[in-house]
Amino acid sequence: MKTLVTGGGGFLGRYIVEQLLARGDEVTVFARSDYPELVASGAKLMRGDITHTPAVLKACVDKDVVFHVAAQPGIWGTWDSFYQPNVLGTQNIVASCQEQGVGKLIFTSSPSVIFDNTDHEGADESLPYPLEYENMYSHTKALAEQVVVKANNKGNLLTVTLRPHLIFGPRDTQLLPRLIQRAKAGRLVQVGDGQNKVDLTYVEDAARAHLLAADALTADSPVAGSVYFISQDDPVVLWPWIQALLKELNLPPIKRKVPSLLARAGGGLMEFAYYTLRLNGEPAMTRFLGSVLAMNHYYDISKAKQDFGYQPQFSMEQALVNTVAYLKK
Repeated sequence: MKTLVTGGGGFLGRYIVEQLLARGDEVTVFARSDYPELVASGAKLMRGDITHTPAVLKACVDKDVVFHVAAQPGIWGTWDSFYQPNVLGTQNIVASCQEQGVGKLIFTSSPSVIFDNTDHEGADESLPYPLEYENMYSHTKALAEQVVVKANNKGNLLTVTLRPHLIFGPRDTQLLPRLIQRAKAGRLVQVGDGQNKVDLTYVEDAARAHLLAADALTADSPVAGSVYFISQDDPVVLWPWIQALLKELNLPPIKRKVPSLLARAGGGLMEFAYYTLRLNGEPAMTRFLGSVLAMNHYYDISKAKQDFGYQPQFSMEQALVNTVAYLKK
């Protein structure tokens, strides 16, 4: 296949690029920065921003499949800083695929699009979007997801949306590095009673799920126009898992605890202060963080197993071993 991977130099995107190259597909990476190591491995590189329509149109020329991975992540920022790349950028990708005759679009979303401040215990894809959001990343990704689902058309562009949950593994630039940084600074605090169960997704399996979904995406397949949760299918008790990770890395254990309601209240005050005083950086706690760090959120991936044969290739134990080995380098 002739493929385009937006955000192909990022954490998940790079694994998708590597797996596509490994099986012989032609890969073009669309990114804002240079990635000479990807070019050396056989990928083509196009520099550009997904919010710039002419650049996206050019990138989509003569492509069979587009993997749209690029996004603005995070828990804090202006509405525009999330809306521009996550919503307008996705609209650009969809419109360019349609104009250039791309057959398939695989979109990387997030389970946070349906997070509603309640426990999600084995929830499936029938869970609706919440009426309100406390996190701009989640809100804008939900809007983008709806654009992609609506764009599915058997006579034109076929689309599928994947929601990998909390991706981790070697070369992680977001989840574990932020956690480790807080632990080293003595600012990592357990929120809640410590018994909440959470899904994680090992990055190699997350990437593989994208390739499987792309291969199964045909006009007569249930994959077309669908949304899927992706994980290791083995939720962990979050805080003991974090403690075990810290121990493996010879970092100090978490000693302080705070109730979820208190964390949310403190997060609300911090959000107010950062907005009104226009403080730099991001608050140490937000209402959204106060909830997700204390609640259960793990999902049923039966639909992905059934519709395109997704099955994690790595156990949580092996995934952690691989990740710790990388972090110790």
